Order: sequence, then structure tokens, then C-alpha cells
Amino acid sequence: MGISPIIEVKPGAADALGGTPKDRRIAIVYAGAAARVIARREAKPMQINEEIATVRPERPRDYAAIAKISRAAFGQDNEARLVARLRELAGFDPGLSLVAVRDDVVVGHILFSPIVIASEANEVPALALAPMAVLPALQREGIGSQLVREGLAACRRAGHRIVIVVGHPEYYPRFGFTRAGPLGLRAPFPVPDEAFMAFALVPDGLDGVRGTVRYPPPFEEV
Repeated sequence: MGISPIIEVKPGAADALGGTPKDRRIAIVYAGAAARVIARREAKPMQINEEIATVRPERPRDYAAIAKISRAAFGQDNEARLVARLRELAGFDPGLSLVAVRDDVVVGHILFSPIVIASEANEVPALALAPMAVLPALQREGIGSQLVREGLAACRRAGHRIVIVVGHPEYYPRFGFTRAGPLGLRAPFPVPDEAFMAFALVPDGLDGVRGTVRYPPPFEEV
């Protein structure tokens, strides 16, 4: 892929996040799920319109390949189990669970899941970008960047307004993400301010939106 990795959780990093043990565990899941070792800074930039793979919505026959990619990319089962649980939710949209295909082989996956931004006044629907994974052997080739760009376009076509991500502050801003804190948004777990980001899919999509992001239960279960 093309740029720098999302937050990579190292041994002992959970303690540095503060909060309760559960808070720290959830923070790691969210940060890791957003996209982990997908790109490196030393990789050369790619052209913005370059197509590395074919991106399309997932199909039931892709489930096993998606799980395999998640396990390979993250080195654990958490993200694969998260995707499986999110598919069971009433609001799951298979059109926003996208795979990257090269030579008829699924090599990457990205998922946008329904969340809400809750305040005392109301709840605003939004999407969480999590997880994203690319086969380790094909990382640093631009596949992840293509998944993000085409995924955001799919979210926009589906009529959504806002996407939230916990990720690397040097990676996601190139797609239009900005720090969510100054916009009046709060994460439900301890996370560095610069890693908690939001993106408006439509003009003024974030205007007047304030509150705490609430994720569905599967994120806590993993």
C-alpha cells in the first residue's frame, strides 16, 4: 500500500491509554480494527486514480477469505470475529463491506458499520470505518488506499453523511479526515486526540453535530 500504518498496538501499549482495563481493551480493538499494518511511510506515493485491484461488495462466498485476510493482517482472530458479528446486526449493509480482488482472489477488505453520535438533544447516524485489512504480502501496494477511496464513495452513494475512524493521523487526513475533537465529537474510550477522526461525506455534513460516538456491542465483545 501507499503511506503509513494505522495505530499498531505493541506490548504494554494498553496501559498507556489509561482508563479501565475494559476501556483499554476496547480502544485497542477499535484502533487495530481501523487498519493496522497496512502501509509504510517509505513506500513511494501512488497516483490518486491508480487502480490496484477491483473493488466490489462482498458476497457470501467471500466470508472465509475475508476472515483469513483479517487473521493474517492482524495476527489474531478478533477482527475476523468482529466482522462476523457485525454481519448479524439489523443495520448491516453488505454494500458497504467491500473487498479488493486481484486475479480473482480476494486480497483486501474494508467495512463501514452503523454507529450513532449521541447527545442530550438527539442521535445522529454515522458510520465507523473498521476494520480494514490487506494480505501482508500485498501491503504497501496501494490496495488499502483504494479500498478507503472507493469505500467512502460507496458510503456517499448510499446517502450517508459522516464517517468516523480511529487511525493513524498521518494516513487518513489524505482522504479528507480531520480531528474529531475540535468538531465537538468525543470517543467512548481513551484514545489520542489526533487518532480520533471524522469525515463529512456531504458539504456541511458535520455542521452542528456534537456528542459521543456510540459503537454497536460487537466492538466490545471482541
